[in-house]
Amino acid sequence: MGWRRTDCLAKPLTGLFEKLGSLVGSYPFYFFVIPLILSAALSGGFMFLKDREDNDSERQFTPRKGPSKATRAFVRENFPYNDTMFSEDRLYDKGNFASLIAVSTNNSNVLANPAFEDIIRLNNEILNITVDNRRLGFNELCVKADGECVSNVILEIIRANETDQNSSIAFPVHTYRSNSVFLGSVLGGVITDANSSVVNAQALKLFYYLGNKESTIEASKLWLREFKKLLSTETEDKHIDVSYYTSKSRQEEIDSHATDGFPLFLITYACAITFSVISCLRMDNVRNKLWVALFGVLSSGLAINSSFGLLLYIGVPFVITVANSPFLILGICLNNMFIMVSDWQHTNVKDPVPKRMAHTYKEAIMSITITALTDVCKFFIGVMSDFPSVQSFCLYTGTSIIFCYVYTITFFGAFLALNGRREDSNRHWLTCMKIPSDNPDHRCEIYNICCVGGDYDKYTGAEKKQPVSNFFKDYYGPFLIKPWVKGGVIFLYLVYLATSIYGCFQVQQGIELYDLASDNSHVTRFNMKDRQYFSDYGPTVMVIVSEEFPYWDKTKSYQLQACMDDFKGLHFVEEDVYTSWLHSYLSYGQERNLNLGDKGVFLKHLSEFFDLFPFFKQDVNITGDAIHASRFFIQTVDIANASMEIRMLEDLKTTASRCSVASLLVYNQQFIFYDQYAVVVSSTIKNVGVITAVMLVVSLLLIPDPICSLWVTFSIGSVTAGVTGFMALWDVSLDSISMIVFTVCIGFTVDFSAHISYAFVSSKKSNPNDKAVDALSNLGYPILQGSLSTILGVLVLAISEFHIFRTFFKIFFLVMLIGMVHGISFIPVILTLFTCSSEKDETECKNKISKL
Repeated sequence: MGWRRTDCLAKPLTGLFEKLGSLVGSYPFYFFVIPLILSAALSGGFMFLKDREDNDSERQFTPRKGPSKATRAFVRENFPYNDTMFSEDRLYDKGNFASLIAVSTNNSNVLANPAFEDIIRLNNEILNITVDNRRLGFNELCVKADGECVSNVILEIIRANETDQNSSIAFPVHTYRSNSVFLGSVLGGVITDANSSVVNAQALKLFYYLGNKESTIEASKLWLREFKKLLSTETEDKHIDVSYYTSKSRQEEIDSHATDGFPLFLITYACAITFSVISCLRMDNVRNKLWVALFGVLSSGLAINSSFGLLLYIGVPFVITVANSPFLILGICLNNMFIMVSDWQHTNVKDPVPKRMAHTYKEAIMSITITALTDVCKFFIGVMSDFPSVQSFCLYTGTSIIFCYVYTITFFGAFLALNGRREDSNRHWLTCMKIPSDNPDHRCEIYNICCVGGDYDKYTGAEKKQPVSNFFKDYYGPFLIKPWVKGGVIFLYLVYLATSIYGCFQVQQGIELYDLASDNSHVTRFNMKDRQYFSDYGPTVMVIVSEEFPYWDKTKSYQLQACMDDFKGLHFVEEDVYTSWLHSYLSYGQERNLNLGDKGVFLKHLSEFFDLFPFFKQDVNITGDAIHASRFFIQTVDIANASMEIRMLEDLKTTASRCSVASLLVYNQQFIFYDQYAVVVSSTIKNVGVITAVMLVVSLLLIPDPICSLWVTFSIGSVTAGVTGFMALWDVSLDSISMIVFTVCIGFTVDFSAHISYAFVSSKKSNPNDKAVDALSNLGYPILQGSLSTILGVLVLAISEFHIFRTFFKIFFLVMLIGMVHGISFIPVILTLFTCSSEKDETECKNKISKL
């Protein structure tokens, strides 16, 4: 391994850490107290927690510069709302509304009694909701068209159908009072006859839209609150199953769960303390590390307290995704603790504490520095993400890792030194009383068990190794380096890689919006019912001509119509459900024998056409003798899941770009959330690439061998492939939430590989097999401790009712498990295969590596 070294920073830093260890060992009190004072001062930032919470679903979970946001701004500017002519299809944002889905029980017809009677009764109760001392009801707060509240026309259609036995309800478009009414969005589970008339329907959706006037905005919020209160008692009706939702529901749900992670963190903290204490328990009453374990866990708590407090002080938004960060930091701090304890145990117990600390810092802190530096770089790269929620998470977590690193080498190191002084004086771990190191002959067995300690390995001068450490040295390490075992490991690795690659091709994109709510939320219930019964018809999409266009020019008009036909020809667009002001105007002109091919005639008669069809006036932006923008509407179908939403948006944009006669845009208010699909994959790939490059540079600078650095970097790609593949096989989709967790976890893929590689390179042994055994002997148990403690730390998230926390658990579990297997199995075997055993073999080794 000596043919080329790249440790230009490793040697001076190792010397620096050695001096720091000696300083901490000499003056532990200062290094112990100052972090406590700093953490106490910074904890005041938690007073601003409520003020810093920002969980706006659009602002945090959609790309900052998503193209649909620009399109919405264009629509808002060119097609402003007409408060007197409300139209749901023409909304450019979600509006202010309440909605319910009534599903008939026992698969009966929701349009027939007694189910329909229950719906009418419930509708009347809703319309009778009043607020502001009963002064304001739905009639005063509703949106209006032609001076009347916009009602649920479907109820009138059903009543009319009951009255007239000879009539029927056409589906999906029904003519009522000479107007075409689209029923695909309000009737679900529909069965029709040969004439497309409704025979049976299982679900009915009702909407109650409220105005957005400044004078009534507070009253509208109260009305929506009363709506939720009423509907929450109606979910157990005998004939209908009712789900409900309001325009405020999703945001209220996210806000209510923003700090749900803290109780879970307390459980995790208790589990971590228990595991750490058990891991550090010793039968020797002097060498027992119980207090070391407790203060190691406390160190992580101080790091989280300090970093969160600091960022809350300076006004960084606290997003729900940040609630995952403490689980991460706890795992990192415990991993650091186990490595430091392991290296402390390798020092000579007869040496003075400053010397033991110098040796511990020399061996342990470089390895910890590699992982801390790469983690910090990774998170601060994440701050450049397109998603504000990712930015906040990375800023909080990156800052926490800095504090974790600082507190590990100060606060925890100081306590390790203080505990070392106790051990040096041969004092009892609990009473701090001096006890004998040898068993007195005249004492009973219980006394010898409870009041004797201080034993050590007389051959090495160090503490006696734990049975698990001996397992890695005496059993696992020698077993792993057997030729046939190496072959088996390589075979298993190839199987793992093949399975991972297969899983990568099964990855699904997309997020269900109810994933931002808890499982038992009314939001989740409503959205699942909506998917189940109303996915046959998707959103109504605006097709916008975004530039000045000569609609009177017959040639250009036909070309534009051809573009519209391209949209209607898409497999997810209903060809017969189409709204076009231009088509209606041309028909209007044909009926009146108007020469609409003439610009003057075309513009002159538009006003009288809009008087007859006032809704179309909202679809044309005309100033003087020019039409600057206009829009048409198409109806999507069969959008049953997030994957179909992705394909729909891509195909719509592709179709719009192919239209050469005019510049077209497509828009629906839900596209704001769909924009993430175009960003999430590219962002993930970019982040992984940058993180890998950063880690390669850091490894080359700090690990004393370039080949080991390359294998550490290779392990990133290997674990990334594994996590991606098994993530897909575990039914985790790639979305803005999983991207956060995935990107975060990529950095941790290097931790175990970096630790074992650094130990391998630093080993004094000459034979590669001996180096591997030596590295596993020293770090096999700490890696096992670190991974298991971290898995235990996030295990509690598996029972969370929140999708974000469960996703975090799944991905982080995969990262820890796969990373651990790489660290203690794959990487040691690979390093032995590509490492020279002596200087004489270096040329041959170089040739072998070059061929690889």
